Amino acid sequence: MDDLIDGRCGWCGSDKLYQSYHDNEWGRLVSDDNALFGLITLEGAQAGLSWITILRRRDAYRDAFCNFDPHKVAAMTDADVDRLMLCPGIIRNRLKIKSVITNARAFLSVVAQFGSFFNYISSFLPDGRPIVNAFVHLADVPASSPISDAIATDMRRRGFKFFGSTICYAFLQSAGFVNDHLLACSCRNATAK
Repeated sequence: MDDLIDGRCGWCGSDKLYQSYHDNEWGRLVSDDNALFGLITLEGAQAGLSWITILRRRDAYRDAFCNFDPHKVAAMTDADVDRLMLCPGIIRNRLKIKSVITNARAFLSVVAQFGSFFNYISSFLPDGRPIVNAFVHLADVPASSPISDAIATDMRRRGFKFFGSTICYAFLQSAGFVNDHLLACSCRNATAK
């Protein structure tokens, strides 16, 4: 894989949806709790799959899981799980679907303790600020870090499912808590603002 394609981080290739996600979302700081819950939901769904597979299904996930409102998702029942198992737009894995409900309940518990999920994640970051890495090559970008290890361990302790260190690191990148745009990427400076 090329490090850069058309001035972008090469992982997004030439797929227009992937390029748009890279250019307009990935690495941009997200502070809205519903949006953060949405990213947790999508990252958990990705476990064992490619991100583009989930990205193409994002609208179906948004519809299936109440616009990523953790209060509404936390209230879902086994009947909702059965209904979602028939939803063709999402990954129909019972454990993953149930984990979204479990994660919504754990998410709300974190929000009650920290005031927001954004505050919770920020508490793990040096000085509470996003980490800006300076990688030149895609091969230099790690799949996890000591911070993602710590967050994933704490989240598992709090009851979160399908959220190990690798998924956590991808979440931190997508939500802008970690800026891993390559040094020569055209989007690097825009995400740092």
